Amino acid sequence: MAKQILETIKTLTEIPSPSGDAYKAIDYVKDFAEELGYPTSVTNKGALMITVQGENDVEQRCITAHVDTLGAMVKEIKEDGRLAIDLIGGYAYNAIEGEYCTIHTDSGKTYTGTICLHETSVHVYRDNQNIPRNQEHMEVRIDAVTHNDEDTRKLGIEVGDFISLDPRTEITENDFIKSRHLDDKASVAMIMDFLKENKEHGKELPYTTHFYISNNEEIGYGANASIPNKVVEYIAFDMGALGDGQTSDEYTVSICAKDASGPYHKKLRQHLTQLCETNKIPYKVDIYPYYGSDASAALRSGADVKHGLFGAGIESSHALERTHITSIEATQALLKAYIFSDMVED
Repeated sequence: MAKQILETIKTLTEIPSPSGDAYKAIDYVKDFAEELGYPTSVTNKGALMITVQGENDVEQRCITAHVDTLGAMVKEIKEDGRLAIDLIGGYAYNAIEGEYCTIHTDSGKTYTGTICLHETSVHVYRDNQNIPRNQEHMEVRIDAVTHNDEDTRKLGIEVGDFISLDPRTEITENDFIKSRHLDDKASVAMIMDFLKENKEHGKELPYTTHFYISNNEEIGYGANASIPNKVVEYIAFDMGALGDGQTSDEYTVSICAKDASGPYHKKLRQHLTQLCETNKIPYKVDIYPYYGSDASAALRSGADVKHGLFGAGIESSHALERTHITSIEATQALLKAYIFSDMVED
């Protein structure tokens, strides 16, 4: 089944969905859930709620993953016809230099382009490696004949148009998947796989569980509202951050003890690690120092829930990301074990 999840991740990453324009991705997951017979609803801000009825409807769970991604928006049409951009979410400009992109106009027409340093040509700009990669120097070169701002506007491109980046998704022969936007489409694909398997086997969940597919997580407030009052436990099903000083890797499930918002619920975190121990699921516990999740956003908004966070280990987050099928397998195993486990006692 894990190989099928990789294919679902690939499909999801190829649907453009920067925060603020995730409609097509939300619709894709919504149609998938409804074809399986699950009730769905869409919140006013555009998030998707899929509810699976459980034996206990008094105490409920919510598991959230986000389908929105990083991206950009047209900030200015420059005199030479190229586009100045404003970033959506936490991209660093050096992580997107040279990337192919698509400009999505309000009319529905799209244009391809490339995110470039204005002073790219080494034959013209001496020592251009020393030029800062920032909003002042980075721009989009449009794949259209345009010599000035008037030409560009005649194409239908305007300030405020969304820009999505080419995900460049590949599944390797040895079962790595590398792509932009594994954060957090890998988790969404695992939820979709769980929903399909659960419908085929018809196993009743111990608690009514809401799968909240958020569309604004990358800008800080994806699933902090519309949380049903009966929800007691709230899981952010997101990526594990890898790097120096981290224990997490691309081959295990990563469980977060603390991020930039503070510690996660201790007993819920211990419950997750115990599930891994009991079920022989390979896992790592980590602190993500520069990270926030929909679970931490929910607490800031006043939700009275026990909050936790786990997900696949994702290498090079917010750039060209990668993970391995073994991390997907471990993460999916913990997801299932958690859903069918008892609630954490106070």
